[in-house]
Amino acid sequence: MNVLSDPLTLTMAVLALLIVGISKGGMGGGLGVLGVPLMALTMPPAQAAAILLPILCVMDLMALKAFWQRWSWAHLQQLLPAAILGIVIGALTFTYFRASDVRLLVGLIAVGFALNYWFKPFQHLAMGKPGAKAGLFWGSIAGFTSFVAHAGGPPVNIYLLPQKLDKTVYQATTVLFFTSVNYVKLIPYAALGQFNSTNMGASVLLLPIAAFGIWLGYKLHHRVPEKQFFQVAYVFLFLTGCKLMVDGMQGLGVLG
Repeated sequence: MNVLSDPLTLTMAVLALLIVGISKGGMGGGLGVLGVPLMALTMPPAQAAAILLPILCVMDLMALKAFWQRWSWAHLQQLLPAAILGIVIGALTFTYFRASDVRLLVGLIAVGFALNYWFKPFQHLAMGKPGAKAGLFWGSIAGFTSFVAHAGGPPVNIYLLPQKLDKTVYQATTVLFFTSVNYVKLIPYAALGQFNSTNMGASVLLLPIAAFGIWLGYKLHHRVPEKQFFQVAYVFLFLTGCKLMVDGMQGLGVLG
């Protein structure tokens, strides 16, 4: 599908990139998970992920410069190998997923992320610091969900937040983690033929929108209350996830 040929598809892509850019630019990076679900409303989820990946890689380099060498190697050594395992699993199972399967999975991730934000079911983990086994588990989950829908944030947060790292160290650690993960994902995405001329052309043309979103997020950081921004955004994420779940179940014949 040519993203630029359909006004609705283009509108959803621009909206998704603006939200991701604003989120990364100053309102907290967690809403990067909204990109694929929003774009998947009007295009195949796999194509949405392929278009977003090069853009995310450029965004990551911007963030990496700001937090250079402030990360925790001890935590990255536990998370990154596990994340690569999750990416490999995602790549090996990619051909078995139908579009309806991916829509349902992405919808579940989106709804789960919103519910976790509102109700924090994993908050009890803060009672004790997760160890190496938890790092292996959540790191592999993050790698898999990141491969499928660029949605590795929730599993990483579940592991890292209870560690009570310094705020800058925490941010730097997540920045390097997702920079590494996204650049590793370039290899299987390319091998699976996701970077065709249509998708790459869309990535190049949408990149300025993402850059504008980052700038806008920086400007809004001191003007818009972060709490209100996230409340609206997570309602949007929840509704988008519900729509994708319904579409996925209809495609699978679960719903009429």
